[in-house]
Amino acid sequence: MEIEISTEESLTDDLERVLKSHWLFCISNTPIEHVYALDASKLFAPDLTVFSARLDGELAGVGALRKLDGQHAELKSMHTLSRYRGTGIGKALVAHIEAAAKAQGITRISLETGTNEAFKPARDLYQSLGYESCDAFGEYVLSEHNLCMTKMI
Repeated sequence: MEIEISTEESLTDDLERVLKSHWLFCISNTPIEHVYALDASKLFAPDLTVFSARLDGELAGVGALRKLDGQHAELKSMHTLSRYRGTGIGKALVAHIEAAAKAQGITRISLETGTNEAFKPARDLYQSLGYESCDAFGEYVLSEHNLCMTKMI
């Protein structure tokens, strides 16, 4: 099994399916007023770079990097399809996104994620990669349903 990560330039059908899966996961596990997942049409903004991970040629996961300023970026829209969880897709995507951020001069990456049990694997992944809890950043508002994490890279 070989994981291939590439940059996406447009919304393809398979990318849209993964992003829809991400949206459905978020809204089924978090009250809608606390869901910060981006609509797929907003992922191709100038401040965002979208990455896809393919396993043996099949789209298995996505992630994005949003530049907040010259040194700070956000890890956004991370999602691995359920049948590929536990295969290293998420870890490979985060490593790739961190490397892309470093190449752009970014020194800090932050993220927002859910607090309930469904998001525990994501929180565990981020913690294992050195992300720590932090105050809200950008437009986020912390609640019992979400938390923010950050890492210096």
